[in-house]
Amino acid sequence: MSVHTKASRVKLLLFDVDGVLTDGKILLHPDGTESKQFDIKDGTGMVWAQRAGLKVGVISARTSRATAQRAAQLGITIVQQGVSSKLVAYDEILLQQGLTDADTAYMGDDVLDLPIVRRAGLTGCPSDGVQEVRSRVDYVSRAAGGNGAAREFVELILKAQGRWKPLVASYLSEPFETAARAKSDTSPKRRATRS
Repeated sequence: MSVHTKASRVKLLLFDVDGVLTDGKILLHPDGTESKQFDIKDGTGMVWAQRAGLKVGVISARTSRATAQRAAQLGITIVQQGVSSKLVAYDEILLQQGLTDADTAYMGDDVLDLPIVRRAGLTGCPSDGVQEVRSRVDYVSRAAGGNGAAREFVELILKAQGRWKPLVASYLSEPFETAARAKSDTSPKRRATRS
């Protein structure tokens, strides 16, 4: 089955966090807290996927407040952290959502992700994923983890489902109207009536 066909069937997108939504680096601070860096384009893509009616979630072997905060910012409620088995977490999510492997896309980057990579209907990894994953997924992103790989995966799915062009079109029409309205609000005549 082609990547396009697999992508057209996706209803749920799941992402590993460290190495996929981030570059895999963790900053440990003297007070014991940590921070991570997330890519805005990845986040925007995940929001668009949800607006298009797709479900989005994250699975991580580590527990991190930064991950929970980022998921909350993006409106993602499917969050599995601190899991000893990503596959068990994956199965729980599918059961809760009433979905199957064929309905699911997964992006991972390391050996821990292989059990899900073997099952999910559409699989991907960042360009800097380990060889064992890159050689087994349906799609290898041109971008590295934490640098737009997730966004690229989302776009692939939205394009396969015919949802990308309408999304872009909605942004092409909206800014023009807003700019035109803003321009008319700053005209000398308009300023005079407001003061």
